[in-house]
Amino acid sequence: MSNITNEGLVLAFSALGAGIAMIAGLGPGIGQGRAAAAGAEAVGRNPGARGDITATMLLGQAVAETTGLYSLVIALILIFANPLVGKL
Repeated sequence: MSNITNEGLVLAFSALGAGIAMIAGLGPGIGQGRAAAAGAEAVGRNPGARGDITATMLLGQAVAETTGLYSLVIALILIFANPLVGKL
């Protein structure tokens, strides 16, 4: 146990936290798939409203994607610009 340094421990848990943060990418992927499926069904039922349906679907997908992007930013900060190492 004496070989484990505080910096090594912080880096290990930062890598673990980055991995957990990237699990948040599953939610937007599932949500966007469901939105695309619902949009395709809606266009199939009412082809005349294709433009409105597509615009609404793309806006919803953009909002859903922000969660995945935030988790990616958190993971990159924990890995490359780790602010916790300087606090030791």
